[in-house]
Amino acid sequence: MTTPMCRSCGSPLEVTVVDLGLQPLSNAYLEPGTEAAEGWYPLHARFCTACFLVQVDDVVAPEEIFGDYAYFSSFSDSWLAHARAFTSAVIERFDLDMNSFVVEVASNDGYLLRNFVERSIPALGIEPAANVAATAVAAGIPTEVRFFGLATAEAVASGRGRADLIVANNVFAHVPDLNDFIRGFAALVASDGVISIEIPHLLRLVERAEFDTIYHEHYSYYSLLAAQSALARHGLRVFDVEELTSHGGSLRIFATPDSSGRATSDRVEHVLGLERAAPLDRPEGFADLAARAANCRDGLRAFLEAARDRGEQVVAYGAAAKGNTLLNYVGATPELIAYVADRNPRKQGRLLPGTHIPVVDPSRLEVDKPPIVLILPWNLGEEITGQLSMVRSWGGRFVVAVPTLRELE
Repeated sequence: MTTPMCRSCGSPLEVTVVDLGLQPLSNAYLEPGTEAAEGWYPLHARFCTACFLVQVDDVVAPEEIFGDYAYFSSFSDSWLAHARAFTSAVIERFDLDMNSFVVEVASNDGYLLRNFVERSIPALGIEPAANVAATAVAAGIPTEVRFFGLATAEAVASGRGRADLIVANNVFAHVPDLNDFIRGFAALVASDGVISIEIPHLLRLVERAEFDTIYHEHYSYYSLLAAQSALARHGLRVFDVEELTSHGGSLRIFATPDSSGRATSDRVEHVLGLERAAPLDRPEGFADLAARAANCRDGLRAFLEAARDRGEQVVAYGAAAKGNTLLNYVGATPELIAYVADRNPRKQGRLLPGTHIPVVDPSRLEVDKPPIVLILPWNLGEEITGQLSMVRSWGGRFVVAVPTLRELE
């Protein structure tokens, strides 16, 4: 078997972080009757001992994953609030106005850029999924349907000029050709411009055994150590970082060209110190993640089987990608989880990949009154229990499974 190579620095990947077996694409929701054509691929995360990047095998072309995408950011109220707060903060901090130019990479349905447009700040979204981009365009958000990389960056810079702010929220992990993507940043950002990158923090994934955030469309998993190394290779310097609670613990990294005069915050060295202590720069930092993932799997499987044997119906809420990793790893079936409710009408009427559990409108909950609701996007647990408060009126319970099974108060 050929040893895979690091997509950042090219070194051989010889250290396994966790092997989650064969899995389907986590956002490839199925129309009933198409189950036989489903593809299954290895989901194996490895650690680069040279640049510290954790990554899964590049088994599927990005066009297959992102050409027609089922995730719409605007269906999460908390994420919309997060975007509004970010917009206000960066406009003030970086003195953005109607003479500035803001570009968002993987702009989805325009959930973030609408905040800039409302303030008359010129903005452009770059989004590869045509179905999602169409929603942004309909809302008045200028959007180009294409993948981001050096060629796209040069075309935008030639036509519109360089960007004062490039926003890349939760896309850095989705890039198989990492070096071309970062070359795009370097070609598009202004000489004193800022690149804001939000990524789930590998430190929190390891601490909390958030293995379900590993799936094929997340090609890479970042510490600041790994992100800093990848950016520096293309003349970009990390000058600040913020620790966020979103997505189970994230980083907001601010980078700028090496030639920029922006001062480097003490927070950069603080986060690097936390990661070295973990230690995320050595294989030892990942030594027990696989065992903790297996314990989670076995605990949830036992819980679901016990509920079935008692005659208690279990349903799930939130047809999230992380939930599909979890349920396929567990080996869940419609016998164990009757259905998953989700607000996104593009997912309703389809089947979850792999498990083939049907996706329904949340109104189904009030009809069936299930005793147990398993929340799959556990990072939105508080938001979801608030939206579904009626579940408690019939004595229903909310549970989450990661890192271990627990009931939400």
